[in-house]
Amino acid sequence: MILEMKVPSPGESITEVEIASWLVEDGDYVEKDQAIAEVDSDKATLELPAEVSGTITLKAEEGDAVEVGAVVCLIDTSAEKPESSDKPKEEKKVEASKPETTKHPATETKTYATGSASPAAKKILSEKDMDASMVSGTGKDGRITKEDATNAVPSMGTPTGGSRGTSRSKMSMLRRKVAERLVEAKNTTAMLTTFNEVDMSSIFGLRSEYKETFKSKHGVGLGFMSFFTLAVVRALKMYPAVNSMIDGKEMISYDFCDISIAVSGPKGLMVPVMRNAENLSFRGVEAEVKRLAIRARDGQITVDEMTGGTFTISNGGVFGSMLSTPIINPPQSGILGMHNIVERPVAIDGNVEIRPIMYVALSYDHRIIDGKESVGFLVAVKEALENPVELLMNNNVNKALEL
Repeated sequence: MILEMKVPSPGESITEVEIASWLVEDGDYVEKDQAIAEVDSDKATLELPAEVSGTITLKAEEGDAVEVGAVVCLIDTSAEKPESSDKPKEEKKVEASKPETTKHPATETKTYATGSASPAAKKILSEKDMDASMVSGTGKDGRITKEDATNAVPSMGTPTGGSRGTSRSKMSMLRRKVAERLVEAKNTTAMLTTFNEVDMSSIFGLRSEYKETFKSKHGVGLGFMSFFTLAVVRALKMYPAVNSMIDGKEMISYDFCDISIAVSGPKGLMVPVMRNAENLSFRGVEAEVKRLAIRARDGQITVDEMTGGTFTISNGGVFGSMLSTPIINPPQSGILGMHNIVERPVAIDGNVEIRPIMYVALSYDHRIIDGKESVGFLVAVKEALENPVELLMNNNVNKALEL
């Protein structure tokens, strides 16, 4: 019996996936539930398990984009499992890449068509900001074809010696989708960014005093993310417009806080969501952040875990960023950017003191969030971070940290 394995739906609204890599070879014997391939959707990378045991025949190549429901391989269930062999598998022979043959124009006779680009080629050259005179056409009478435009490389100036090699690799479907969403956010929102600075002294003091006890009791560290998440939740309750989205001619406001956290994974930027963060304690936030970060790092994050979210927190400070203007994660209306912490001289009661300072940035959609609300929101976050015992812990540190 031959079983056709079809691409399962990774999630709602996803109609196409890409074969990122085959984990087996054509003709291999696979066991039921064995991972046979990794597939990329526009939201996550998922493993494709074998539905039955048998000999596999691949029907799609790595890098192919296939529709959900399409047949990607066949499994012959009547095949017997081969006896195990101690002989190591032969390594794949890598074929030497054949030198590319240089294409020459079909004819050297110059006509009115020589050097002119087809409509498709014009569009590609325009996107590359290249002039048609910079490209040699291989079409009839020297016309520039779509393929010529696609292969054309902008001038890098006059070489002066040294290596000038280049490489080309296909972007993953996830990376392409992230790029589309970033451009969409820039083009469809009235995005504005406001900045402030936070004195992190109080948080440093709390972490220094309680982090060891907190970790020994709860098994997770007392990091900055719990303070920022709870400060954001408090500010969202004070300024509900920041916890809203535009849907056509209507504004949808939420009475819950699903906080998205930007995480850099092996496949690119991922944004898993902490559901109902308003119900989480310091321990709850730290445990959820750790769980989601590990799943994103290991490529196990699911589409459902990245779906939704009413507000995003992005921590560029872990990479050393001093200041940035984070881009909104559509259809959300706001994103808070955290940055690195640097000791800076500040004026305190007329005296200059050295304090650990972090610059924070709030990018927001000005279509539904006014300047008063955006500035007020960021100030509320600043106040909570600078006075966490009173505003985030209700003046009871041990109870807040569940010690």
